[in-house]
Amino acid sequence: MGLLVVGSVAFDSVETPFGKVKDVLGGSATYFSTAASYFTDVQLVAVVGRDFPDKHIQFLKKRKIDISGLQKASGKTFRWKGKYDFDLNQAHTLDTQLNVFASFNPKLPETYRNTEYVFLANIDPVLQLQVLRQVIKPKLVACDTMNFWIEKKPKELKETLKYVDILTINEAEARELSKESNLVKAARQIMTFGPEVIIVKRGEYGALMFSDSGIFSAPAYPIESVFDPTGAGDSFAGGFMGYLSSVDNIDDANIRQAIIVGSVMASFDVEDFSLNRLKKLTNLEIENRYNEFKQLTFFEDL
Repeated sequence: MGLLVVGSVAFDSVETPFGKVKDVLGGSATYFSTAASYFTDVQLVAVVGRDFPDKHIQFLKKRKIDISGLQKASGKTFRWKGKYDFDLNQAHTLDTQLNVFASFNPKLPETYRNTEYVFLANIDPVLQLQVLRQVIKPKLVACDTMNFWIEKKPKELKETLKYVDILTINEAEARELSKESNLVKAARQIMTFGPEVIIVKRGEYGALMFSDSGIFSAPAYPIESVFDPTGAGDSFAGGFMGYLSSVDNIDDANIRQAIIVGSVMASFDVEDFSLNRLKKLTNLEIENRYNEFKQLTFFEDL
């Protein structure tokens, strides 16, 4: 089964207490598709400028990511500059230059329209819905969002959520979207907007899944060396959706496994700047860390 993602491909400049980089490859769709490519075929929809170097195109192709939907427009590629203090859960945006992303009008190649698994990365909910209307009959639609869209386009976001099966969101955003301070109540309220499953990303504290079948808690992997948390949430989503697409089964057990797979991919992402760690990853490393995750929460019956 293939997997379609629409989002951003960008240049990031990032500073953390452990180093800094300038104009490195980033963007929600880039992190997502790279992580997902270890499990399934990925179709990428995004836009870049004329300044986007061929080496990045070659990297995406090397990962066997279908870039037929990657538009190249006149102008400069989207740029983001951010800084992290020792609280690595909180990014401080220093500069955002939308450039060609400001006029992004996603159009799906004909070969993408029958894709059964769809992920709408963190972009304008109007564009997310525009993409969905071009997909013929998706089996599973998942979506990400952020506080900016919750505040600026709440009606449009809720309209999009009517057609979404799974929403990934962080704690603060869940509370803001639901107007509930309690996280359990927040998830239940958001489910009334459309999604049947809510996955709350909690950074270094793991993730929580809420559905009609109950609540599932996944730990975060204890990393010894965290260099850059940029893209961790998108890498989580990529691993999560990539796994579900590969097994083509979206029952509760597989969703729980997919959350651990997503957590595995996020744990690798933060070990280096940009996509450097994901680029060097092996399937054996993924399998070994998945097994380590299992041991983190294993305990015997009473």
